[in-house]
Amino acid sequence: MFYPIYLNLTGKRVLVVGGGEVAERKIESLLGTGAIIRVVSPDVTDQISNLAVEKRIDIERRAYKNGDCAGAVIVLCATDDAEMNRTVFNDAHSAGALVNSADQPALCDFIMPAVVRRGQVAIAISTGGTSPGLAARLRQKIGRLIGPEYGLLAQLLSKARPYIRQRIPEEADRKALQYRILDSDIMMYLKENDIAGAERRLREIIES
Repeated sequence: MFYPIYLNLTGKRVLVVGGGEVAERKIESLLGTGAIIRVVSPDVTDQISNLAVEKRIDIERRAYKNGDCAGAVIVLCATDDAEMNRTVFNDAHSAGALVNSADQPALCDFIMPAVVRRGQVAIAISTGGTSPGLAARLRQKIGRLIGPEYGLLAQLLSKARPYIRQRIPEEADRKALQYRILDSDIMMYLKENDIAGAERRLREIIES
């Protein structure tokens, strides 16, 4: 049984071993997290190479060697070499890093969930590594239910949070207000991308 968690990777080092399409997907999932991404692989895809040109990641075009895991918080192993994956797994543990090895659950301290993102709203779906296809299909279904308006709502509530805390000192009352906002017609404004209307409606609810 895996424990679900969201990590703050800002300023932390992440090592990706491998440069193929699997590595590319893992790197893309890290972009925007603030992580310092380092890729070690003799060959990389054009997309990975472009990310290095854009200074979004660092690449060392060579084979993995002992010591590469030093300083990394997590290590993502994306090679098709089972022996190499085992070596990286052992080295990462010696360095105190957590490891994910593509398609090898036995060499994973954590697994990569399928994620629906709407701004700051992130919904992670996992099947415990048993069926990536099922996780992907669930992501598609949830993605159809959760539109971009939810990301806008999260942004709006984040801006209003200090004001709400100032006006309403009791936590129970703040919680009740949150549910009142969520059950209101504010989503109607956000679905129309009427940010000003949504802000106005939010103020009305808070003031009342």
